[in-house]
Amino acid sequence: MHDEPEERPPTVLVSLQLPGVTDAAHEADLAELTRLCTTLGLRVIGSVTQRRAHGRAGTVLGLGKLAELALWTGGSGKVQPHTPRKNKLRDRREREEEEAEAEEEELEAEQGHEHDHDEGDEHHGGDLPRPHERASVVVVDHDLSPREQRNLEQATGAEVLDRTQVIVEIFHRHAKSREARLQVEIARLMYVAPRLREAGAGGDRQRGGIGGKGAGESAVELDRRRIRDRIAELKHELEHIQTEQATRRAGRRDQRRVALVGYTNAGKSSLMRALTGSEVYVADKLFATLDTTVRSLKPETHPRILVSDTVGFIKKLPHQLVASFRSTLDEALEASLLLFVVDASDPTFREQLAVTRDVLDDIGAQEVPSRLVLNKRDQLDEHAIKMLAREYPDALIVSAKDRKDVLFVREQIVTFFDGAFAEREIFVPYAHHGFVRKIHDGAAVVSERYDEEGTHLLVRGPEAALDRLSAEVASAG
Repeated sequence: MHDEPEERPPTVLVSLQLPGVTDAAHEADLAELTRLCTTLGLRVIGSVTQRRAHGRAGTVLGLGKLAELALWTGGSGKVQPHTPRKNKLRDRREREEEEAEAEEEELEAEQGHEHDHDEGDEHHGGDLPRPHERASVVVVDHDLSPREQRNLEQATGAEVLDRTQVIVEIFHRHAKSREARLQVEIARLMYVAPRLREAGAGGDRQRGGIGGKGAGESAVELDRRRIRDRIAELKHELEHIQTEQATRRAGRRDQRRVALVGYTNAGKSSLMRALTGSEVYVADKLFATLDTTVRSLKPETHPRILVSDTVGFIKKLPHQLVASFRSTLDEALEASLLLFVVDASDPTFREQLAVTRDVLDDIGAQEVPSRLVLNKRDQLDEHAIKMLAREYPDALIVSAKDRKDVLFVREQIVTFFDGAFAEREIFVPYAHHGFVRKIHDGAAVVSERYDEEGTHLLVRGPEAALDRLSAEVASAG
């Protein structure tokens, strides 16, 4: 891929609308794929979509749509017949795909049109309009087998990426900490390993055994063994780092901890920055945050409350990355309170919330107490806000950009740990005037008045904190 930010290769998207997927859901998936491509540095210029009961064996798209895709890239639109390897080690899946493809092509020849009543596939060749610009990259919104990827590259003459490869590459570019980089490299190697043969690796055998007799080890097998060894080495190093992190988490186990969880780009990092006053990286990109950040809630409470920002979720997250980032999700599993942060301005936020809940359920975090935070209120009109309040009566409808909203979220967090907020007057004699500053740090001072004996402060805060402050002042006197 291109590393220079000014290079934005023209890209065409490919997507199938399978049975059970509504038009709105399909459009949302395409919009999300467009954002993924933009985050990666690609420039989307068009899309080729098709309704099918299932992907066509070997090419995903039907023949007519494959020809349309080829017009976008300047390719031939044709795939050369597959030649079996001499060693006949084709796996069962590949044989089944070839047999299915042969049957489908026979049926097409008999019927004269696409199998499965494919919609929008009636055009062929010269009947299609010429795109205004040629794409050099094709991104498919599905996982591709090595063979499908090879066939599409052959038919289009362009670089072909599937959804998993795009996400893994984004993770690679955004990983900052040593742990995140190790996790991403493991995921990349797991993705690359089964594609070595399709990438054109040589099949010549090396000299084997004493005197060069025997078959020895093929170049592909040698490369795969090297990848396995490298993955084992990375996992060993990762285990060492994760052991250190587990020790640090154990040290925080008795502390009060809140984890921000949610879909990527829901505004978790913006809320984290507002709640803690930290310089957490914030960007309007998918997966801008990959490393868990832990900061104390500001203004600090006594004892303090820790807030952690976690990696965002996404539909169809590659299983390699789910496994690799399991330790990152442990922050959510060990939290005292989960804040589900949702971009309420996104029409698909309900599906995004379901994805987040499913992933957390998979790691056993469904028992952790939680609150729903509907973020980006500033992008909604009053009617939409009222409808959300009716649909989610217990949710916090806020904007991470609004200071009052952030203070409201902070109050809800503190209430969870210390009880409901209340107002109380605390008297501090002049002889112990140093407690005034401590009260300002531990609660919100509504007003102050002075008399001959000392300072009367009307303070607002959780009852437990007010009890503690009152007791400390009384004991000093």
